[in-house]
Amino acid sequence: MPRNGRLARVHIARKELALDEAAYRAVLTRITGRDSAGKCSDRQLESVLDEFKRLGWTPATTRPPQSKKPHVRLIWALWGQLRPHLREGSPAALRSFCLRMTLVSDPEWLDGAQANLVIEGLKAWLTRVQTPSKKAQSDG
Repeated sequence: MPRNGRLARVHIARKELALDEAAYRAVLTRITGRDSAGKCSDRQLESVLDEFKRLGWTPATTRPPQSKKPHVRLIWALWGQLRPHLREGSPAALRSFCLRMTLVSDPEWLDGAQANLVIEGLKAWLTRVQTPSKKAQSDG
Protein backbone atom coordinates (compact mmCIF):
# COMPACT_ATOMS: atom_id res chain seq x y z
CA MET A 1 0.00 0.00 0.00
CA PRO A 2 1.37 3.46 -0.83
CA ARG A 3 2.41 5.74 2.00
CA ASN A 4 -0.49 8.13 1.47
CA GLY A 5 -2.89 5.20 1.81
CA ARG A 6 -1.35 4.22 5.14
CA LEU A 7 -1.54 7.78 6.42
CA ALA A 8 -5.17 8.03 5.35
CA ARG A 9 -6.02 4.76 7.13
CA VAL A 10 -4.34 6.02 10.33
CA HIS A 11 -6.47 9.17 10.25
CA ILE A 12 -9.64 7.24 9.40
CA ALA A 13 -8.97 4.84 12.29
CA ARG A 14 -8.37 7.76 14.65
CA LYS A 15 -11.70 9.30 13.68
CA GLU A 16 -13.62 6.00 13.90
CA LEU A 17 -12.11 5.27 17.33
CA ALA A 18 -13.09 8.82 18.39
CA LEU A 19 -9.61 9.54 19.75
CA ASP A 20 -9.07 13.14 20.77
CA GLU A 21 -5.81 14.87 19.91
CA ALA A 22 -4.06 13.96 23.19
CA ALA A 23 -5.05 10.28 23.05
CA TYR A 24 -4.04 10.03 19.39
CA ARG A 25 -0.62 11.59 20.05
CA ALA A 26 -0.16 9.31 23.06
CA VAL A 27 -0.75 6.21 20.93
CA LEU A 28 1.64 7.48 18.24
CA THR A 29 4.34 8.23 20.82
CA ARG A 30 3.89 4.92 22.63
CA ILE A 31 4.02 2.84 19.44
CA THR A 32 6.53 4.77 17.30
CA GLY A 33 8.29 7.26 19.54
CA ARG A 34 7.07 10.03 17.24
CA ASP A 35 4.28 12.54 17.79
CA SER A 36 3.14 12.84 14.18
CA ALA A 37 2.05 10.20 11.68
CA GLY A 38 3.78 12.20 8.96
CA LYS A 39 7.12 11.59 10.67
CA CYS A 40 6.61 7.81 10.85
CA SER A 41 8.09 5.24 8.52
CA ASP A 42 5.84 2.87 6.60
CA ARG A 43 6.61 0.09 9.08
CA GLN A 44 5.73 2.38 11.99
CA LEU A 45 2.44 3.34 10.34
CA GLU A 46 1.60 -0.35 10.03
CA SER A 47 2.38 -0.78 13.73
CA VAL A 48 0.02 2.10 14.57
CA LEU A 49 -2.70 0.51 12.44
CA ASP A 50 -2.13 -2.81 14.23
CA GLU A 51 -2.52 -1.02 17.56
CA PHE A 52 -5.74 0.64 16.40
CA LYS A 53 -7.05 -2.81 15.41
CA ARG A 54 -6.13 -4.10 18.86
CA LEU A 55 -8.09 -1.17 20.33
CA GLY A 56 -11.17 -2.26 18.39
CA TRP A 57 -10.93 -0.55 15.01
CA THR A 58 -11.99 -2.69 12.09
CA PRO A 59 -11.05 -1.46 8.64
CA ALA A 60 -13.94 -1.04 6.25
CA THR A 61 -14.25 -3.64 3.57
CA THR A 62 -13.53 -2.62 0.05
CA ARG A 63 -16.20 -0.64 -1.72
CA PRO A 64 -18.65 -2.63 -3.77
CA PRO A 65 -18.11 -2.35 -7.49
CA GLN A 66 -20.03 0.40 -9.25
CA SER A 67 -22.36 -0.84 -11.95
CA LYS A 68 -24.19 0.86 -14.77
CA LYS A 69 -27.15 -1.47 -14.17
CA PRO A 70 -29.79 0.03 -11.84
CA HIS A 71 -30.84 -3.36 -10.44
CA VAL A 72 -27.25 -4.15 -9.46
CA ARG A 73 -26.88 -0.79 -7.71
CA LEU A 74 -30.14 -1.46 -5.84
CA ILE A 75 -28.86 -4.87 -4.71
CA TRP A 76 -25.67 -3.31 -3.35
CA ALA A 77 -27.66 -0.53 -1.65
CA LEU A 78 -29.96 -3.02 0.07
CA TRP A 79 -26.94 -5.06 1.11
CA GLY A 80 -25.42 -1.90 2.58
CA GLN A 81 -28.54 -1.38 4.69
CA LEU A 82 -28.35 -4.97 5.93
CA ARG A 83 -24.64 -4.94 6.79
CA PRO A 84 -25.02 -3.63 10.37
CA HIS A 85 -27.29 -6.60 11.11
CA LEU A 86 -25.00 -9.27 9.65
CA ARG A 87 -22.10 -11.27 11.02
CA GLU A 88 -20.48 -11.20 7.59
CA GLY A 89 -21.44 -8.28 5.38
CA SER A 90 -18.62 -8.52 2.86
CA PRO A 91 -19.04 -8.40 -0.91
CA ALA A 92 -18.19 -12.11 -0.95
CA ALA A 93 -21.13 -12.78 1.39
CA LEU A 94 -23.50 -10.95 -0.97
CA ARG A 95 -22.17 -13.01 -3.86
CA SER A 96 -22.86 -16.17 -1.84
CA PHE A 97 -26.40 -14.94 -1.16
CA CYS A 98 -26.92 -14.34 -4.90
CA LEU A 99 -25.56 -17.79 -5.67
CA ARG A 100 -27.98 -19.43 -3.20
CA MET A 101 -30.93 -17.47 -4.58
CA THR A 102 -30.24 -17.71 -8.32
CA LEU A 103 -27.28 -20.02 -9.00
CA VAL A 104 -25.48 -16.93 -10.34
CA SER A 105 -22.52 -15.88 -8.24
CA ASP A 106 -22.28 -12.15 -8.95
CA PRO A 107 -24.98 -9.45 -8.96
CA GLU A 108 -23.46 -7.99 -12.12
CA TRP A 109 -24.33 -11.14 -14.07
CA LEU A 110 -27.98 -11.35 -13.01
CA ASP A 111 -30.72 -10.87 -15.56
CA GLY A 112 -33.84 -8.91 -14.64
CA ALA A 113 -35.84 -11.84 -13.24
CA GLN A 114 -32.90 -13.15 -11.19
CA ALA A 115 -32.14 -9.67 -9.88
CA ASN A 116 -35.77 -9.32 -8.83
CA LEU A 117 -35.52 -12.55 -6.79
CA VAL A 118 -32.43 -11.22 -5.01
CA ILE A 119 -33.95 -7.77 -4.46
CA GLU A 120 -37.16 -9.18 -2.99
CA GLY A 121 -35.15 -11.55 -0.80
CA LEU A 122 -33.02 -8.68 0.51
CA LYS A 123 -36.11 -6.52 1.13
CA ALA A 124 -37.77 -9.32 3.11
CA TRP A 125 -34.59 -9.89 5.11
CA LEU A 126 -34.32 -6.17 5.83
CA THR A 127 -37.93 -6.09 7.01
CA ARG A 128 -37.29 -9.02 9.36
CA VAL A 129 -34.23 -7.45 10.98
CA GLN A 130 -35.86 -4.03 11.33
CA THR A 131 -39.19 -5.25 12.76
CA PRO A 132 -39.24 -6.27 16.43
CA SER A 133 -40.32 -9.87 16.89
CA LYS A 134 -43.86 -10.62 18.08
CA LYS A 135 -42.43 -12.38 21.15
CA ALA A 136 -40.52 -9.23 22.15
CA GLN A 137 -43.68 -7.14 21.66
CA SER A 138 -45.78 -9.45 23.84
CA ASP A 139 -43.09 -9.52 26.57
CA GLY A 140 -43.21 -5.71 26.87
